[in-house]
Amino acid sequence: MTLLVNKKASYEYELLQTYSAGVVLSGGEVKSLRNKSGSFTGSYIKILGEELFLLNAQITPYKFADNREYDPKRTRKLLLKKKEIQHLIEQSNQKGRTLIPLSFESMGRHIKLKFALGRGKKQFEHRADLKKRAQERDLQREIKEKVRIR
Repeated sequence: MTLLVNKKASYEYELLQTYSAGVVLSGGEVKSLRNKSGSFTGSYIKILGEELFLLNAQITPYKFADNREYDPKRTRKLLLKKKEIQHLIEQSNQKGRTLIPLSFESMGRHIKLKFALGRGKKQFEHRADLKKRAQERDLQREIKEKVRIR
């Protein structure tokens, strides 16, 4: 079940390959995510040493938890196998590649971060995508009209 989605990710980046990782969270953060409160605005994944970290993702404080020293945009460690981390380091070192958080998902009692290896889109690619989407929408309307007429 999807808890939180980064809606701008597919618009701003060409997503090449998706991955799933565990996230180190506190109890209040887990409950807050299950209430679907948070934001991916300005968040990104950074490789520090041999570890991956999610930076700048905001998880709203859970209202029934003790939040005296809680930082909603704290750095959170991602849990992956060493082989996967090595592969991601190699891939992200290529020019123009970056790691983009896509969504938080609930898998049983665990919460996973779905993220992707992507490449930033240029302005003309945004326009081409919008044009393609508009053409597909018009085509669907025409098909719907032809079905109604019969």
